[in-house]
Amino acid sequence: MKGQGMPSGSPSSHPRVKLFRSARLERLTVISMRWFVVLWAILLPAIALVGIATAPTLWAPMLVGIGWLVWSLTEYLLHRHLFHFEPRSPLLQRAVFIIHGNHHSESNDPLRNLMPPVVSIPVGLLVWAAALAVAGPAGTWLLFGFMSGYVAYDIIHYACHQFPMKGPFGRMLKTHHMRHHHLRAKGNYAITGMLWDRVFATRISSHNEA
Repeated sequence: MKGQGMPSGSPSSHPRVKLFRSARLERLTVISMRWFVVLWAILLPAIALVGIATAPTLWAPMLVGIGWLVWSLTEYLLHRHLFHFEPRSPLLQRAVFIIHGNHHSESNDPLRNLMPPVVSIPVGLLVWAAALAVAGPAGTWLLFGFMSGYVAYDIIHYACHQFPMKGPFGRMLKTHHMRHHHLRAKGNYAITGMLWDRVFATRISSHNEA
């Protein structure tokens, strides 16, 4: 969801799709890169410290890797099946627009290129609960991998919309995502885990402009 979040600290003059009548709710739909970095620079080390304190294990790197892999698949599936869900109900259509449709309406709004903590933190807590249920205290390392993958995803997504990304790897990431926005929305759902678009045959090449 490219929406709800923390106050940006300074207002943006960038055109913005209004999602709610309430000014308070509307403020929850924006977050700047500055606040995003500050928040996760605190939370990611905190998760790692919990892992060290409660589940010191030589398996931690492997668990982190599994968590990252789970995130990459989750990223793809959410984007494909939830963010681009096409319901018949006007109420659900409105919900999908708030979750993601607004991002396609104004894709370069810098304050809505990042998922905000009002969404990411509750989701993270649910993932943590599930990871603990599956792996016990070591589930914290799964969470660390999952949330590290999420943070990398959101930073790359922000960069795709806000920076030129001229290097070979950056250009590849940006081109992949821009094809989703400008060639065909039903494809190139992954941002960091581009392999999944190949696995599930949703990759858009330069020739797929239909």
